[in-house]
This record gives sequence, structure tokens and C-alpha cells, in this order.
Amino acid sequence: MLVDSHSHFDAPEFDSDRAAALARARAAGVTRQVVPAVSAASWPKLRDVCAQDSGLFPAYGLHPMFLADHRPEHLDELNAWIERERPVAVGECGLDYFVDGLDRDRQHAYFDGQLRLAREFELPLIVHARRAVDAVIGAIRRTAGLRGVVHSFSGSPEQARQLWDLGFLIGLGGPVTYERANRLRMLARTMPLEFLLLETDAPDQPDAGIRGQRNEPARLPRVLDVIAALRGIPADELARATTRNAERLFALPATS
Repeated sequence: MLVDSHSHFDAPEFDSDRAAALARARAAGVTRQVVPAVSAASWPKLRDVCAQDSGLFPAYGLHPMFLADHRPEHLDELNAWIERERPVAVGECGLDYFVDGLDRDRQHAYFDGQLRLAREFELPLIVHARRAVDAVIGAIRRTAGLRGVVHSFSGSPEQARQLWDLGFLIGLGGPVTYERANRLRMLARTMPLEFLLLETDAPDQPDAGIRGQRNEPARLPRVLDVIAALRGIPADELARATTRNAERLFALPATS
């Protein structure tokens, strides 16, 4: 049984066939998904989608790429949502230095606010860090007592080690299936298993087998198979390890 540690299953791309996509995921062995939010406006729909199936677990947060949608009062609203809804994590939050025009000071203000909420509620974080891994590490260090995952990790081995030392796991998904992703594949081959989570980031980041198409949680076994082959271990061994990691981090029930 696999856990997709990062799936935007509430996204409109799934509105027409969400039930069928969920059935395909279960048939592929993906019995649980952690579904992170991107903006305050998305929280009600995400809650409703996750309420439809016991294998869907919500996280609430403010994504840096949706900065134009965020308002300072949304941090207060997020506090109330976390207190009332009891999600498995805070997120998706973080920093994005790749997209032009995203004000970095405002990004940091929302990120720091969510770090404080995660510490207050003793919840893990789901972190986005694109071209901003060092800045994310610095922010985490300034707010002690945190844990979580940096999803779709694309940093260096040294940055990965710093995150592990801070109590953070890294999530790997579709990008690791591309043969030219040499640095990422080397990390997948050599990193300690106790810090690894599998993800799809559906509907984004399709694996090499469905390049350019909509991604979905049913594709997670492809990520599993590629990483298992890179490490030279049986896929079921990797499945057990990463599932335990997800259960431990997000306090998921042992079975769905």
C-alpha cells in the first residue's frame, strides 16, 4: 500500500473524473493521499473532496505561487481552519524564487507565519522550495521545533543533508523518472531511506511515461519502480519504507 505524499486531488483537472481517478489509484495500490491546499479560497473545496473518502487527508496552507490571492488576514483564517479541521499538515507553503514578479518579502511573511502555526499546532509542514532551498533552510532554522517535507526536492545533496538534520524529509516524484535528471537520480540512489517520501504532485509533474499529459496518483508506482531500480532493491521494500515514513510524519492511520 502506497501513500502519495503530495497530490492536488482537489484541482479542477479532476472535477470530471475524480471518482474514476481515485479508483485507478486504489487499483494501483495507492490507498492514501495527502492533499495540500494552495490558497484560502481553495480550503472549502479541498475539505469537501477529502471528506468523500477516508484515504484522502487534507493540509491547509498558502502557496507562494498564489501570492496575488493571499491577504494578511488569511493567516488568522488559517489558524482558525487548523484549529477546527485538524489537518495532517500545514501547507503547501514555502518560497519560490523561480517565477518572476513574486515579491520575496511578502513570500517570507506568509511562509514565516505558517512556520509559526505549524510549531504552535505541532503539525508537519509541506514545503515548496523552487530555486530557494537555502532560503527555506534559513527560515526553518529561525523557527525551532519544526518538522515536515520539502516536496519535489531539486536541491543539492548538501542541502538535503541540512534538511535531514533539521528533521525534514524530501519528496520525490515524476522528475526522478527522467534519465537526464542525473543529480536527482543520484540522490534517490544514495539517500537514507528514512528521509524519503514518494509523491506525484498530480495533476502536475508527469513522469517520463506520460510526458505532457495530466498526472494522477495512479502513476505513483512508476516513481516507486524507478527509485527501487536505482537503489537496486525490491519495489515492495521501498514501498514499505516510504509508507512508514509517511505514516510517521503525517500521523496517518496504519490502514485506510
